[in-house]
Amino acid sequence: MSVPATDPTANTEPTAESLSSWLADRIALYLQRSPSEIQPTVPLAEYGLDSVAALSLCGDIEEDFDLVLEPTVAWDYPTIEALAGHLVEELQSMEGGSR
Repeated sequence: MSVPATDPTANTEPTAESLSSWLADRIALYLQRSPSEIQPTVPLAEYGLDSVAALSLCGDIEEDFDLVLEPTVAWDYPTIEALAGHLVEELQSMEGGSR
């Protein structure tokens, strides 16, 4: 099972909704679950997300969205909803800084 290489947010500015979907897909892959089982307001630790998966998630976010994040980002923003909101802010500040 793998997440498609094409990113649906690649040609548009990512929204909290599109990032939430991307995160749910990615986390479901790590946890060998269906993305529909991953709820945006449930702490990721409750699903069994461990430090190895959290670091992998951080690396995937950095690679796919060209961000530099603290390795603790999944613990600092422990739900998909919180993490997606943080990523939107980071991407917006990056866009603002590059123009």
